[in-house]
Amino acid sequence: MLDQVAAAFDRRDYQTASHLLKELLKRSPDNPWVQLYVARLQEVSGKFDTAEETYRQLLRNATNPKLATQARRGIQRVETLQQEQRRRAIAQATSHPSNNEPGFMVLESVTGDARNVAIQNLARVMKLDTYTARLLLPNRGWRLYRSGTMGELTVYGQDLKEAGVPVFWTSLAQLQKIQVFQVQFFQTVSPQAMVVCRNEQDQLGSLTFDWAEVSQRVEGIIPVFEQVLTLGYRDRLERKEATQDYTHFCDLHLPGRRSILRLHDTRYEFHQGIQVISKQAAIAKLDQTTIRTNWNNLLALLNQQLSGKPVWSEFTAFAETTADFATPLRKLKSHIRLPRATDSHWDSAFQLYSGMIFLQNFE
Repeated sequence: MLDQVAAAFDRRDYQTASHLLKELLKRSPDNPWVQLYVARLQEVSGKFDTAEETYRQLLRNATNPKLATQARRGIQRVETLQQEQRRRAIAQATSHPSNNEPGFMVLESVTGDARNVAIQNLARVMKLDTYTARLLLPNRGWRLYRSGTMGELTVYGQDLKEAGVPVFWTSLAQLQKIQVFQVQFFQTVSPQAMVVCRNEQDQLGSLTFDWAEVSQRVEGIIPVFEQVLTLGYRDRLERKEATQDYTHFCDLHLPGRRSILRLHDTRYEFHQGIQVISKQAAIAKLDQTTIRTNWNNLLALLNQQLSGKPVWSEFTAFAETTADFATPLRKLKSHIRLPRATDSHWDSAFQLYSGMIFLQNFE
């Protein structure tokens, strides 16, 4: 009967092959040659993922060299077909001008029993080895995974979502539409909040809002780099970039206004507006110690007003995954002003992190 199945495949009579295989599976379900033809039927039926898994299972257990060769060829055929299918999908997706816009994709964390399944599915969809997939899939926070055109990201993203891998992507254009206001200080906090702030054109004004409008807040720490002189090889002076300090940021999201209110510890005018500084700090010079104290007091005030609202604070883990994306990140305006000789991808990384959180929870 196996010869009859082979003959049916040769003449592409897959209906007959399917009928014969059903009988063979009843008689000899563990016969590896039967399983090989099952995989071929899955392949010609377009069930590429299932076919690939069947071929790989056969290859792992194969003791017959001829069977191993057939399974290996099957895997190669399926991979070629999958690549061609994805290439056509990307070509179709990018045929529309809007899908040629640049964008970013993040992988979300997976923990517990679901993690191993997600790792296997990430490896299968993206054609990675399991070890690499395990390193890529975060167990906390987010990882910046890809940048590219929205058409490409949509094809990959939909495949990953269907495989149960949590992923999120958005366009640069959508991120740029979010207004960012730089808060100078809070003038009032009750019954409504009013902030004195600067808009993107650096114009000074005020904005009044209800605390209920704030959907969430995002906190992050960005390193401040400076060029320093160090002793290098044979005590020669060398210039190196070193972290001299860290600066704190806090974004308040106002989705109804499609706006972000950004607070920055070294730019917030603690001596203006509402009282958030201690009596000692009120008469002391604003050095790093008093800035940290005052900043913590300001966060305590926000905790009081925004009790129960989500706080996203895993920016550092996310930023550490963005170093390889420094070039595409330059296209994203950071709305961060730090005293640096050169720009850092950390600034745009914070804007991306906050912006993607904003858009993911926008609906």
